[in-house]
Parts: sequence; C-alpha cells; structure tokens
Amino acid sequence: MTDTIPDRLAALRQAMRRHGADAVIVPSSDPHLSEYLPPCWKGREWLSGFSGSVGTFIATQDFAGVWTDGRYWTQAESELAGTGIALMKISSGASTQYVDWLAETMQPGQVVAVDGAVLGLAIARLLLGALQAKGVELRTDLDVPGEVWSDRPGLPTEPVYEHEAPFASTSRADKLAALHAAMREHGADRHLISTLDDIAWLFNLRGSDVNFNPIFVSHALVGLDHATLFVAEGKVKPSLAAKLAADGITVAPYARAAAALAELPPGTVLLLDPRRITHGTRQAVPGHVKVVEAINPTTFAKSRKTEAEAAHVRATMEQDGAALCEFFSWLEGALARRHEEPLNEVDIDRHITAARARRPGFVSPSFGTIAGYQSNGAIMHYRATEVNRAVIEGDGLLLIDSGGQYIGGTTDITRVVPVGEITAEHRRDFTLVLKGMMGLSATRFPRGTKAPMLDAIARAPIWAAGIDFGHGTGHGVGFFLNVHEGPHAITPSMMPEPHTAMEPGMITSIEPGIYRPGKWGIRIENLVMNRADGTTEFGEFLRFETLTLCPIDTRCIDRALLREDEIAWLNDYHATVRERLAPLVAGDALDWLNERTKAI
Repeated sequence: MTDTIPDRLAALRQAMRRHGADAVIVPSSDPHLSEYLPPCWKGREWLSGFSGSVGTFIATQDFAGVWTDGRYWTQAESELAGTGIALMKISSGASTQYVDWLAETMQPGQVVAVDGAVLGLAIARLLLGALQAKGVELRTDLDVPGEVWSDRPGLPTEPVYEHEAPFASTSRADKLAALHAAMREHGADRHLISTLDDIAWLFNLRGSDVNFNPIFVSHALVGLDHATLFVAEGKVKPSLAAKLAADGITVAPYARAAAALAELPPGTVLLLDPRRITHGTRQAVPGHVKVVEAINPTTFAKSRKTEAEAAHVRATMEQDGAALCEFFSWLEGALARRHEEPLNEVDIDRHITAARARRPGFVSPSFGTIAGYQSNGAIMHYRATEVNRAVIEGDGLLLIDSGGQYIGGTTDITRVVPVGEITAEHRRDFTLVLKGMMGLSATRFPRGTKAPMLDAIARAPIWAAGIDFGHGTGHGVGFFLNVHEGPHAITPSMMPEPHTAMEPGMITSIEPGIYRPGKWGIRIENLVMNRADGTTEFGEFLRFETLTLCPIDTRCIDRALLREDEIAWLNDYHATVRERLAPLVAGDALDWLNERTKAI
C-alpha cells in the first residue's frame, strides 16, 4: 500500500534496492521542462506531499529531503511535517544546490538514479561532472518513482484548439518563415522544440493540459519545408489537422518524437536549445547528426509582442481592470458587513474569478489566486483552501495577487487593501514598496540592457530602509500564454547574459515587496511593456508603458515619504486608470473607481 508519504518512501526505497540505486532524484519537471506540470509528472509532489511549483526531492536509504527556496519555506514546513522528509532551504536562484550536496554525500562506487526524460540537459551536464569527479555513477535510464506510483494519472486528453485571428495577428506561415530564416542563420536544417509555450505560439494553437496555462503536451520537429507536431492521438480534430497540413505541418503521435529524432539522416544539422530540452531528448539524437546549440528562436520572437498584439493586450487590460473595479467595490462592501456576514480568503478567490468570468474573452485564471490576510500575506506563494483559509477579522492588510487568461492577453496584478485600522508601520512598508515599483516603472534605459540589471532600481528605496525581499522584481509574461515566460526576467537570480537583453514589445511584471513573517506581506504589481523612447548619440533608449489598470489604495500611503515627482506619477497613473475604465463600469463599481483614483 502507498496511501501515506512514509508508505511511498518505503516502496521507493525497496525499488531503489532492486536497481542498486543508492540515491534517487525527483525534479519538479516533465519532458518539456515546464514550470507547471500536468498531473502525470507530479512525482515529486506524490512522493513528498510538498505541492509547491519549485523543488527537488532526493531520497537515500536513510535520508529524504526537498530542496526549495524562500518563497516556499513556510508552505514546505507545513506540508512536510510528520513525513520524515527534511526541508533543505536554499537561497533564491540556487536551484542546483542539491548537486553540491550529492557530491559531498555520495561515496565512490555508489549510484544516483534520475529519470533522464525529465532531467534538464544543462542540469544533467552539471550532475555528471560533479558526480563523476567523485567516482559516483549517474543512471538516467531509470524511472524509479514511476515503478511505485500505482495510481499515476495518464497523459492529458483535452483537445487542442486554434488561437484565431484577429487575436493571433501573425499567421503560422509567417512565424514558420521567420523561424526558417533563424535556422538558416545557425546553419541548421532541423530544429526540435520541446517547450510547450513556444510550440503553442509558433503554430497559433492553444490547449488546457496544464492548470492556468493555455498550452498542450507536445514536441515539434521543424524542417525548412515541413514540420511535425507530436501530440497525443485524438487531441487534434481532423478539421484542425487539415488546416495544419495546409501550412506544411503533419500531426504525429506524441510517443513518436524520440524515434523521429533517432531517424534523422546523416548530414542533418539540428538546432537545439540546451536549456530547454531534457537529457533524455538529447540522447535520442544519433551521433551522425551535427547539433548546433542556441536558444530557441521562438523564445525571442514570442517575447517581443507586435503592435497588433500590444493593442489586444491594452484592450484586455481594460476589461480586466473593469472586472477588478467590480470586485473591489464588492470587497469594500463585504468588509463593511463582515461582522454580520463573515468573510474569508477563499471568498476572495471565488469573487475575483467570477468578476473576470463576466468579461468578454475570459478563459481562466492565469494562476491560483493568492489572497493572504495579515501573516498569510507574508507567505509569498500562499494559497488559501477550504481547510486552511483565514477569516478576515480584526485590523490589518489583505494582499491579493491574481490574474486572468483572455484570448487577447494574459494579466497578473497584485494589490494590497487596508482592513479596519492600519498602523504607521503598515503605511511605511506599503509606501516603500510603492516607491520601488514607481521608480522602476519610470526608468528610461538603453535598448539591450540586460533585464537582471534593472532589479536594483526597484529595491533601492527598500534597501535604503534596511529591508529586502526574497524574490525577483519581475518576470516576462506571455500573450494568452504562460504567465511566466522568458528569455528575460528582472531578478538577481538570473545572470545578465546576452539573451536577457530588453527589447521593444517585451512584457514584464514589476512587483517589489516587503514580507514580515508572522505579521504581514505587501506586494504591488503592475505589468509593463518595453517601448521605444528615442535615440541619442549614445544609442536607442526604451521606457516602460504601464499596462495594468487598477487603482493603488492610497489609504495605505504615508504621503510624507513620497517625493513630488512620485506623487505626480501616481496621480497621473490614477487619472489614466479612471479615464480608460470609467466607460466600462457603472453603479457601485464606477463610484469605487472615482473614489480610489482621487489625486493625493
């Protein structure tokens, strides 16, 4: 029986002994190196009980641990309690720290096993180097957890559908032509893509295989005159397959992808992105194929939204902002009635999703809503459930991080509202976070600036107060795609490499925060887009266009901490929010909008 975590660990260790494995690694990964996983690849969660989206599980015969960073420590401590599994705390950006632990712990002649089908190629190379130096063998041909996961779910079966014009403003044919040109620049005649958002973008297709992300499980092998989409049978209807065929795209069974690589003829030059494929996928490539390693051209292309896409995103932000006006209007009324009608964090999630669902083009939330009251707001990836929800009572701060997937764009916003009477300390922290968000939002910078280099601008006012926060300032955002996308991110945990350069059309979040464990959390988040801002003798410059349209609660501000230019920025922002949202709301929602956008 494997009904409890200790039972599952016992079964895993028995399987390890059968195979002669002294340690097993279970990453949070799938054959596509996805951030969010379909149920059939949530082996780490099944074995450990830890449900965070980032973490690595390792078991030996006498030890088990989960390595994860500060965003998940509180959650992991709760979920791992009583399992016999240790929480191994790592600093943000140190996701490979477990490699050092293995190199120090394992003895010469021992064997470490990991399923190569879900192990990133870059990590595999790091592991191999570290373990071989210690005389430790790394086996990647074993899926030990899969042997004991008796009720493992199958592959998702939801249908693939087309992202159609006018929202898909660039045709498949044009996207493929641009990809072919990039392949020729690399001297390649084939290109394998395994990242799901790249595939969905390239073929103007969407799916629902992963919660909150409109993507589908697949691989794509692109030639200069033909492409093959490997996807589970039955997911692409004949009518859609015919449209794909007209663009030179053949649909083949998902399981055929590895064989198709193995069948590539001598003389083939294959373009692969070593950071976006697994070790198992790379092993399927025969030795007679020349491999060129470079970032997927589609990763660059999809990050740079076209003018048509930008127009759709702006319209989507207006609809999302109008939904938020209706939600926050309801929330203030509910807070006023909470002594007669108790309110909890799950209510927040339900009502904010319902408000978005009433708006045209809404498909789903873009991630699980984070509604954290008081100390729960200090848990960066907190998720209220019917079991752990907090009742919103007393005085304090309520943090709400939410977003929506619309056919015209993806949204992500965080706001903090006061509940009852708040303190001077609340207002000070809130204003410091606001200063950081506004400071970066107003920044002008040279085109090509490496995104990680911008992070310190948002932190500067927070650092000046002797405070810091344990996550990046911003992440890229897709166009009706993943709410987290690359190649850029405004974070100190990413190296400022050439592929992180900021280019026009990129959408990024700006979301500094302050978190006081056991007390409160504050994060203020808007999405921004890189826009051209003139050329000087020193080159081209960019600025941020703020896309998100929703008031920032001025009741939480300590005005004395703001400069005049910061006050002007906030008043201008609120005037824009009011102008663009007022035509889309009425009644209480309009009254709320007008009240919350008054100049300070």
